[in-house]
Amino acid sequence: MGNRYLEPVLAWYGAQARDLPWRRQDASPWAVLVSEFMLQQTPVSRVRPAYAAWLERWPDAPALAASPPGEAVRQWGTLGYPRRALRLHETARILTKNYGGQVPASVAELILLPGVGAYTAAAVASFAYRQRHAVLDTNVRRVLARLERGQEFPPRSATAAETTLAESLLPGDGPQAARWSVAVMELGALVCTATKPRCPACPVAAHCAWRRSGAPAGLRAPGQPRYEGSDRQCRGRLLAVLRAAGGPVSADQLARAWPDPAQRARALDGLVSDGLAEPLEDDRFALPA
Repeated sequence: MGNRYLEPVLAWYGAQARDLPWRRQDASPWAVLVSEFMLQQTPVSRVRPAYAAWLERWPDAPALAASPPGEAVRQWGTLGYPRRALRLHETARILTKNYGGQVPASVAELILLPGVGAYTAAAVASFAYRQRHAVLDTNVRRVLARLERGQEFPPRSATAAETTLAESLLPGDGPQAARWSVAVMELGALVCTATKPRCPACPVAAHCAWRRSGAPAGLRAPGQPRYEGSDRQCRGRLLAVLRAAGGPVSADQLARAWPDPAQRARALDGLVSDGLAEPLEDDRFALPA
């Protein structure tokens, strides 16, 4: 199957793409891996400063592996989903021990690392090593659903049919395939967006099956649950106290961060269970050592 979208999308990307540090030619595989961890469910605008600070402190896997896991959680700051920091720290230790501090190039090895699923493995192999893999993030899936299937939104979970379609559109050359993948991703992020697609600015609007069919509304995935007052917000408040402290904090300090004792206890139990906090003597808590 030919790819009639290839040339116009790559030309658009060359002219319109954002200058993101993890996309630059001098970005190391470790830098690409860090970016992929941070970009999971987190917008680019929040990732950019955190990414720069992280690499300044830990420019490679051995540097991170030499630090306590609690420092990774502290440095993660307010990016959200802080278990990603622990998984990245564990990955750094594995890379240091088993791979000489280097990020492996094969999807088969990448996918065995903590916190690395099928998407992240394909993304790192593609963007760090310029290999030929289908990279199916939310933006790519939405663009292909509209272009090829005439649907406003893709299925809630990636399907085998989506992977087959994405693979069929990949150029045969690895570096060009990687550039195609990131170009489609950027098209979904900037033009073919979820809520307000800018079809007049799309380089392949004339070929879009969804647009030709009148842009029918599709079923949306369920929205994010309410954050205000949630257990997730409570966890974030407690973790912020632990990150800000230079050492252990008392139960009274944590109580001042969240007034509901039952919810606070539930959230604190979750932090301990997830390895993000450690209980100490005298009813004190600290980041993992």
